[in-house]
Amino acid sequence: MRFVRAIASLALAVVFAAAPAVAQEVVTEKALSLDMAHAIAQGAVEKCRADGYHVSVTVVDRDGLVKAALRDDGSGPHTIVTSRRKAFTSVTFRQPSADWAKRVLTDPAVAGLKDTEGTIALGGGVPIKAGNEVIGAIGVSGAPGGEKDEACANAGIQKVGDKLK
Repeated sequence: MRFVRAIASLALAVVFAAAPAVAQEVVTEKALSLDMAHAIAQGAVEKCRADGYHVSVTVVDRDGLVKAALRDDGSGPHTIVTSRRKAFTSVTFRQPSADWAKRVLTDPAVAGLKDTEGTIALGGGVPIKAGNEVIGAIGVSGAPGGEKDEACANAGIQKVGDKLK
């Protein structure tokens, strides 16, 4: 009987030793500060103004929550919501919203993703990366075309590019 108990105990020890350990560590992530989000948004507005466009800009954090939002004088009332959706799309799928739009509008295998709540299949959203880590996104709306919105978004990110390395 003692032999059976010893074998059973040994078997249990082997099973528990082979089981994966539960990670109990603090997760450290880079985060987008309010000041940086504001500087990015302001940089995008400045670029669009220089090009003659009146836009709205929204910067979201890694979770898709609004960190900063600006609506320029003369921008349409719909542009603030559209800029937020572009930023949310970009951070959710970790790519420019124009790339995601092309994919969901042309690839039947992923077409259903276009109905993901809060997203929009339009260009103008760009992920904000610290190194290779996506820490947020910017969405711009109001310029005549997603490629022009995206250019303004990239200009905003470039304004703080040296701090994102």
